[in-house]
Amino acid sequence: MPLQKVDKIWMDGTLVNWDDATVHVLTHTMHYGSGVFEGIRAYTTSQGPAVFRLTDHIHRLFNSAKVYLIDVPYTPDQLVEAVKDTVRVNGLDSCYIRPLVYLGYGEMGLNPLPCPVNVTIAVWPWGSYLGDEGIKHGVRLKISTWQRHDPNAVPVAAKGVGMYVNSSMAKVEALKAGYDEAILLSPQGYVSECTGENLFIVKNGRLLTPPVSAGALEGLTQHSVMTIARDLGYEVAESNLLRTDLYLAEEAFLTGTAAEVVPIRSVDDRVIGEPGPMTRAIQEVYFATVRGEVDRYKNWLDYVNA
Repeated sequence: MPLQKVDKIWMDGTLVNWDDATVHVLTHTMHYGSGVFEGIRAYTTSQGPAVFRLTDHIHRLFNSAKVYLIDVPYTPDQLVEAVKDTVRVNGLDSCYIRPLVYLGYGEMGLNPLPCPVNVTIAVWPWGSYLGDEGIKHGVRLKISTWQRHDPNAVPVAAKGVGMYVNSSMAKVEALKAGYDEAILLSPQGYVSECTGENLFIVKNGRLLTPPVSAGALEGLTQHSVMTIARDLGYEVAESNLLRTDLYLAEEAFLTGTAAEVVPIRSVDDRVIGEPGPMTRAIQEVYFATVRGEVDRYKNWLDYVNA
């Protein structure tokens, strides 16, 4: 979906005009893909815009940078405040937030260590990533022919810029085949994750999600949903899953900051059906939580105008 322009983007400590937020064509990350990023959302609440799990996202950004041996030239607290400033200056009640740590202009070649480190934060209005109908009635998925990365090839625990070529290839394959999203398997054949989301199924009344050992990124929405589900009284576990576990699931859904909580209607044309009771219950609590309507989870919200 096309980006909707806002007024300002934060770049290395300065709020610049949207159209002036540019980089040199010899920016190192553009050539070699070494950089890290986060996807975060702010939601409309009764107390103004609130960013969901902001501090946790920023800490994951720093962990990703540590894996890549990138020294971020700011503290986590500084970037937390920078996110709030960027949302506030653009006057947005709800938005998507993209912090990016990248290697800038000044060095070229495969050794990234001498490169300058730049940080930018952009925000923009963004609706449902997989569509409102997907949230209501579910999406159609296929198992991709592209595998999820081997963790000894690239670090799957980090949210690295260049790693998402893999996800893009799987996404394009799924869309061109008439599906909404793709599922990637690990090199060992276990279900890993979708192109940008974690995945859950209901099997024998238990809520199951692939472990990080299957190559899935440890998701913050995933963690939130696991907490909500347990608090609702459901049994939740991490478990290696085969593709046939998806085909025979009683319910299934995916989770992610962009996607939020989206039911899975079918996998490889094996019908799971309309969203089930566990999916609906989790959706209801999750969307109430991000709007600041659930007291027990209010510590997950950072209010922009506090």
